Amino acid sequence: MSQLRQFKAIPQSLSFLWFLPMKTALDPRHQARRKAVESLFAESFAHQPSQNKFAKKILSKKKGLDKEIEAAAPAWPVERLNKIDLAILRLAVYELRYENTPPKVTIDEAVELAKEYGSETSSSFVNGVLGTIYKDGIT
Repeated sequence: MSQLRQFKAIPQSLSFLWFLPMKTALDPRHQARRKAVESLFAESFAHQPSQNKFAKKILSKKKGLDKEIEAAAPAWPVERLNKIDLAILRLAVYELRYENTPPKVTIDEAVELAKEYGSETSSSFVNGVLGTIYKDGIT
């Protein structure tokens, strides 16, 4: 218990640590998500004979995932979405529904992927759609 109290307040001498990232781009879970997004993106152009296992799981639920995405963003039919944004959304909605990843971690990871791969507005769009799905429990 005394050790827990020791870490409640950050000493002034360590206040510079606030800017250090909590995760890195080399995190294996982040790398797995990147590979899945790349595979899903490639699949949107042509069938990929050898796919990432995670991407295969996601594609097996594609119709249901797309319905959730369309319900959360009715002004943007799936056919009109940027293909990379759609790949990221499919991954994140799959994680929200079928994995034990905490929702806020899933949303944060999706936003980071959108910043990395998408356009200037991708991260805010992805965040908005996933926030709606999480808040409203769209199924």
